[in-house]
Order: sequence, then structure tokens, then C-alpha cells
Amino acid sequence: MQVPSPSVREAASMYGTAVAVFLVILVAALQGSAPPESTFPYHIPLDPEGSLELSWNVSYAQETIHFQLLVREPKAGVLFGMSDRGELENADLVVLWTNWGSAYFGDAWSDQKGQIHLDAQQDYQLLEAQRTPEGLSLLIKRPFSTCDPQDYLIEDGTVHLVYGILEQPVSSLEAINTSGLQTGLQRVQLLKPNISIPALPSDMRTMEIHAPDVLIPGQETTYWCYMTELPEGFPRHHIVMYEPIVTKGNEALVHHMEVFQCAAEFESFPQFSGPCDSKMKPERLNYCRHVLAAWALGAKAFYYPEEAGLAFGGPGSSRFLRLEVHYHNPLKIQGRRDSSGIRLYYTPTLRPFDAGIMELGLVYTPVMAIPPQETAFVLTGYCTDKCTQLALPPLGIHIFASQLHTHLTGRKVATVLARGGRERVIVNKDGHYSPHFQEIRMLKKVVSVLPGDVLITSCTYNTGDRKLATVGGFSILEEMCVNYVHYYPQTQLELCKSAVDPGFLQKYFHLVNRFNSEEVCTCPQASVPEQFASVPWNSFNRDTLKALYDFAPISMHCNKSSAVRFQGEWDLQPLPEIISELEEPAPRCPARPGQSPMGPTAVNIGGGKG
Repeated sequence: MQVPSPSVREAASMYGTAVAVFLVILVAALQGSAPPESTFPYHIPLDPEGSLELSWNVSYAQETIHFQLLVREPKAGVLFGMSDRGELENADLVVLWTNWGSAYFGDAWSDQKGQIHLDAQQDYQLLEAQRTPEGLSLLIKRPFSTCDPQDYLIEDGTVHLVYGILEQPVSSLEAINTSGLQTGLQRVQLLKPNISIPALPSDMRTMEIHAPDVLIPGQETTYWCYMTELPEGFPRHHIVMYEPIVTKGNEALVHHMEVFQCAAEFESFPQFSGPCDSKMKPERLNYCRHVLAAWALGAKAFYYPEEAGLAFGGPGSSRFLRLEVHYHNPLKIQGRRDSSGIRLYYTPTLRPFDAGIMELGLVYTPVMAIPPQETAFVLTGYCTDKCTQLALPPLGIHIFASQLHTHLTGRKVATVLARGGRERVIVNKDGHYSPHFQEIRMLKKVVSVLPGDVLITSCTYNTGDRKLATVGGFSILEEMCVNYVHYYPQTQLELCKSAVDPGFLQKYFHLVNRFNSEEVCTCPQASVPEQFASVPWNSFNRDTLKALYDFAPISMHCNKSSAVRFQGEWDLQPLPEIISELEEPAPRCPARPGQSPMGPTAVNIGGGKG
């Protein structure tokens, strides 16, 4: 990238019709200082080939993020930014581009057609641009919130990062055609919780669980399953942390990994190493569903609180484990071998408390369904006060991590704790949730749940591309709404979920039959999925189903780990009464010291460390 100093005439020719008077300044003169390299704890490859690499840090005190973008093979420019679902339309962008003689940097945005425009409010600040032995390094600063309507609000949860490579110089920023660029997206949690690392025991041991020498299939998506087992007679231990092991060179292909423990009622499980959807996969592997560890791209090591650990091994615990690795290979690279996995750190010295995992949300049942052609349909599952009063210890439990889960149509997930009819605290929330990016996330603050509290889990779905109703169930084309919360001390309560009362759903189908002019029969002798498939989805039937879910009594599953419900009456239960909901916090607009540039910044890229 050739970057001599720009002339005023060149800049004027690029933006002669612009209203603003552009400031032309060198990068060295920009305000702000670059943090030392050691302060970038998080790294991800943006593209499948690893030619774009992003590092970042988070300052909660200043509510800002520093991005370090490494372009390994600089061409004519690069786009980087964020959007709601990873599209290059309606995206918040920074662009570095050249016009055959000069290089420029600007805060930009794209409209619904993908056309790029310079932002009137320049909120991305370029602190440094330099050549290094590895490529072109850009250091960029950005507040979480800018209060600019064209900018993305950086929140907790998933962020869809977008990028594009400019192959040829352009006469102006507006001349960039996004449809002709090499583009892509990467999902990540940018706002990592700022929590201290707990002390680790001196007698800690490690165990690596990885599939040896996998030939990564040359297809976009592969879930690889590998079975392994603990040694015979392996005693009870506590897992105190775990971290990813990613084969060098495959960082852009290994998307996420999970380790599951198998059901203890089976004495043995067959060996297997292959695609999880293979017809050769033994059926018994479906009984390996208890999560021991989960990692997703961009995540670092996961630590348990000092007073708790996740028990594995010993009597009553299965020796068999299943590793699942998701390979994301959009370029369909052939011949790449991989031995990635997860390293467990465990101790024989048991901590005071066993950590547990509890399922919140909706029961896996077709009575909970989303009509087709919906863009934001909400389903809600409850863990009621009656269940927590009965099943939790007097001092309650402490949730320290959470893994949200839906299938393909999920777009938002949130769990809120209510006490005395009032919502008190958000347990976990992801407003840009993606079913393709699921990780166990540490909570910023531990949430204590007392007997009598209510936990409300809501999922928002988009079925805009579907012609039939999407019912709840285990299939990937069916839906789920789950929050796997990690907590201590472990209790007998393993599942606290709800669904609409089936009898009231039949009343809905009867209403559909009565009030429909077409010859429709949502007949009671048919299965619930068949009944939903027969519903003509006019506005009356859509609105009535939504109203049913908002007021009808529920069937509660207040279950022990044995899948047996706690003693009590759990059918035809009233919805928890919530008299006060949490308000959405208003974004804080950052103070603006001095005047920000009203136009692109001319960039002078020095030789740097090279």
C-alpha cells in the first residue's frame, strides 16, 4: 500500500461536493495513546485463511475498546466493523482505503443496499498505523456507546464482526462496491467480564481430551465427535478450570468445542471418531449430553470459583466422555489435519462445594411453537417460586456462569431473576444471539437465587424464511429455549422449565376450527405438530396463539437429576405474577473532548518495527 502525504487538491477532488471541511492530519498527531502490546489479551482470526487478525482489550472504567487489526497482506484497503447479524448492509464500519496515491481512514456506515457513506460523527479513532514484519497494524479506539444513530451499540453478549478486503484503489469511499469485495463475518463476545483469576490448587493435574489427527472435511460445516474414557477406577475429582488446545495453523477453522459426560446407567460406550451426523455413529452416543466444558472462538480459559469445582469420576459417574468439535471451513480447504480439544485442570482435593448445572427455560415439547413468517416472536419459560421454594437450600444457590441455547431461528435470549413479583437482576442476556456461537460465559457478577425466587427465560425467534410452524423439540429444525446455568452448591434440582398446559393448547386449536372460514381441521386425534401444520396463519390465529402463551396456565417440570419431578402438583400452574419489570438502561453518551474530525483522516504509514 503506497501512502505518500496527500495534497489538499487530491483531498478536495475526492470530496469536493461534501459540506464538511475535512481535516487532514497525520496519524502521529492523533489524540490518544496506544496501550502496550501485552494489554491485548483477546485474539481471533477474522477470515478463514488468517490473513486478518483482531486483538482487543476492554476498559470498563472508560467504557472503550482498543482494537488492534493486523492485515498480513495489505492490498488497496480494508473494511472492519459490526452489524446486527453479520451483514454488510446497515453496518457500522471503519475503512482504510487508497486512491492511487494517498491512504485515508474514516468512520463510515452502510445503508440497506450496502452502499458505504462517511459518518458525520467520527467515533472510531485511529491511534496508530504502521508496517510491521507481520503486515500492516492498525490501532483503533472506540467507545461502547456513541449515541450516533449510524453506530452499533457494543453490549454484553455476541457481536457480529464484519470485514472486507479492497483489492483495487478507489477514487472515493462512496465508490466502494461491497458486493465485489472479499467479505466475511466472525462472531465473538467483545465485552469479556473483568473478573480476577481465582487461586489454583498446588496439587492440580491436567488431562487433554482431543481427537487425534482428524482430517478436516472440505465442507463448510462439520461437527466431529470423538469418544474417550477415563482410566478404570478413576476416583472423584473437581475440575477447577479448562482451556482450549487448538492445533497451530487451524485457529481460523476450529469454531467451538464441547466435552460431554455420558449417562451413568450405561456400563460401556463404543469407540467412535467421525462426523456427528454420520450414519456410522453409534446410537448410544446420544446419551452423552452432560456438559463438562465448552469453548468458543475468542474465549480464554474458564475458571471455577475458589470454593467450588465440577465433580467428575468416582462412583455413580460415567467414565465415558464425548468431545465435539465444530469446524467452520467456508473456503472448503482440503487436506488440513487437526488434533484440537480441551485441557481439563482438576484436583483430587475436593473443594467445599460441588458445582452444578441446571436447565432453565422451555421444556422440549411441540406445544410451544413459533408461527412461520415471524421476525420477532417471543416464547417464555419459567422456573417458578413454587419450585425454587421446594428444591433450593435455605441459603440459596449462586450462579456464576451461563450458556444460552436455541436452534436455528433463535435471535435473542435472556434470563431474569424476579423476587416478590419484581424483576431484580438480569442473569444473562444476549441481544444479538447466534445459534452458531454458543459458549459458557462467566457472569460479571455472581447472581444469588433464594427459595421463592422466579427465573424467567425468554427467547426471540425469526421464522421469516419458513412456511410451516416451528415446534419445540430436539431436532435442529425444531426449537429450544434453554439457559444452562452453572452454580453452586449443587442441588437435586437439575431441570426447572415450563410449557403451556396441553389442554389449553387444544382449546386454541378448537378456536381455530370455529373461527376459520376455510375447511381446516386441527383435529385433536392428530399430533400437535400436525395440528400446528394445519393452522392457517392469519393475523387472528397468530395473535391468539401469542395471547395464549401470555396468559394460559403452565405445566412445570421441577425435576431431579433422575428426571423424576419433585413431589407436588405441577400441572395447570398459574403464570408467575410480575408487577415490575426491569427497564432497559439508556446508553451513556461519551464526553467529546475537542472537535472530532468531520471527514477522513489522511494516513501516513511509517516503516514501524520492520
